Amino acid sequence: MSQLARQSKVKDLLAKKKFNEKEIAEMTDPQIEYYHWLYFEDSVYDYM
Repeated sequence: MSQLARQSKVKDLLAKKKFNEKEIAEMTDPQIEYYHWLYFEDSVYDYM
């Protein structure tokens, strides 16, 4: 993941107040991508 993409996803997660900066700093890129997907990406199943 590019640094710009990581910063954007970190900013979103911090705004959601699910994690603090220390927790996010210790996360790997795949973990950040997973949590961003979990909290921000809609699925067609969300609307059923």
